[in-house]
Amino acid sequence: MKKLLTATLITGFAFSALADNHQTTTVEQIKAAMKSELRTAADTDRDRNRMPAETLKFFGLEHDMKVIELMPGGGWYSKILAPVLKEHGELTVAIGSARVESMSKDHEALSAVKVGAEASNLYRKEGARFYSLENADLGVKDADMVLTFRNYHNFAKDGRMALNDAVWDALKLGGIYGVVDHSRRHMEGDNNENRRRFDPVKAIAEIQAAGFELVDFADLHYRPDDELRYEVGRKSVTGNTDRFTLKFKKVKK
Repeated sequence: MKKLLTATLITGFAFSALADNHQTTTVEQIKAAMKSELRTAADTDRDRNRMPAETLKFFGLEHDMKVIELMPGGGWYSKILAPVLKEHGELTVAIGSARVESMSKDHEALSAVKVGAEASNLYRKEGARFYSLENADLGVKDADMVLTFRNYHNFAKDGRMALNDAVWDALKLGGIYGVVDHSRRHMEGDNNENRRRFDPVKAIAEIQAAGFELVDFADLHYRPDDELRYEVGRKSVTGNTDRFTLKFKKVKK
């Protein structure tokens, strides 16, 4: 009995050490990707504020995951995610991914990046300020994680509902949906100063309504000197906006 207990403890410690090493390896790979020549000086200048290593660790990124990045824009996060996931994982960029798709043809570190949601239609209805989304199939099934950074505010209500449903369909059960965006005052109506901000309470309610469970939130991007009064591009707050960081999980409806 004593030998069995000893063997069980040793096995448990071994698995624990393996899990710890797995996460350590991912963190090290993230930090290595942050130093890649693929990134420009403008990219690295934003590291202090955006804190990518801490943010991705909070979401639970591991280097063998199947990950989707939504609306990657110029690829600021893609340039970090792609090298980390290249060997043992998978990165798919979806919706508004043309710039990353173009870059992937010229950079080896991005060569394994896949493109999803190719049939999706991102558009603005006549007179609308925000985007709607049609045919929002992300083109991936059983993804471990879907991430979107400072994009949720771009969508009209119908677009957000379509997006959240598409994320649900793409994730495996237990998969993670990570959302970062500029904070808006709770229940504040639209105005010219807050169009690129979003109410985090409203985001939580909408994403929970799509079937997700709120797992955690982080104050990594809490900025007490951002009074939430001004447009995020104004000199007084640009690069220093207060942002909410929310982690959701796909659970059985």
